[in-house]
Amino acid sequence: MLAVISAAVAPAIALLSFFYLKDKYETEPLSLVVKVYIFGVLLVFPIMVIQFGIKEEMNISYLSDAFFVSGAFEEFFKWFLVFYGAYLHEEFNEPYDGIVYASALSLGFASLENIFYLYTFGIEEALIRALLPVSGHALFGVIMGYYLGKAKFSFGRKKKIYLTLSLVLPILLHGTFNFLLSSSTKYIFFYMFPFMIFLWWFALRKVRLANATINPYPNADAKTGI
Repeated sequence: MLAVISAAVAPAIALLSFFYLKDKYETEPLSLVVKVYIFGVLLVFPIMVIQFGIKEEMNISYLSDAFFVSGAFEEFFKWFLVFYGAYLHEEFNEPYDGIVYASALSLGFASLENIFYLYTFGIEEALIRALLPVSGHALFGVIMGYYLGKAKFSFGRKKKIYLTLSLVLPILLHGTFNFLLSSSTKYIFFYMFPFMIFLWWFALRKVRLANATINPYPNADAKTGI
C-alpha cells in the first residue's frame, strides 16, 4: 500500500513543486498552499458520490460523461474552492498566485484519485497515469489559475470575462481530454500525444505570461477582489 501511495502522489508533488518554484516574484506561504492542496484531496469524495449517482440513474453517453459528468462537475467544484479558499485571501496578491493555488488544488484532487486508481488496477499503471491524468489535472489548474490571476487585477467587463474563462476553458479542455481518452483505446496515443503537447505548450505559455505581469495595484486590499 505504501508503494501505491508513493507512486500515486509523487508525480503530483513533483508537478506542484515545479509550478510553485516558477513563481518569479514572491513564493506563496506553504501553509496556504498545503491547505488548498488538502481541499483538493477532500473534494474527491463528494465528486465520486455525485458522479456515481448520475451514472447509476441516467444513461450517459461518452460525450456527456466526458464534458458534463467529469469535466464540468470536477472543474466547477475546483474553481469554487480555489475562488473561496485562495482568490479572496490577502496572500493572493500577484497574478501568478492563481496558478500556484489552482494547480495545488487540482493536484490534491489528482493525488487521491490516483491512489484509488492504482490500488484498483495496479502500480504498473503509474507511469501512464503520471503522464496523462495527473499532468492533465495540473495543466487544467494552471490555465484556471492564470485567468483567476487576470481577473483578480482587472475591473468591470474584463474581470467578468476572465472569471468566465477561468471556468469555461478548463471544462472544455478537461472534457476534450476525457473524450479522447475514452473514445478509442486502440488509437489513444495518436489522439492524446498531440493534445498533451498542445496542453503543455498552452499552460507553460500562461506560466510565462503570468510571471511577466506584476501586480499593478500593490497597495490595494486583496479582499476587494481587484
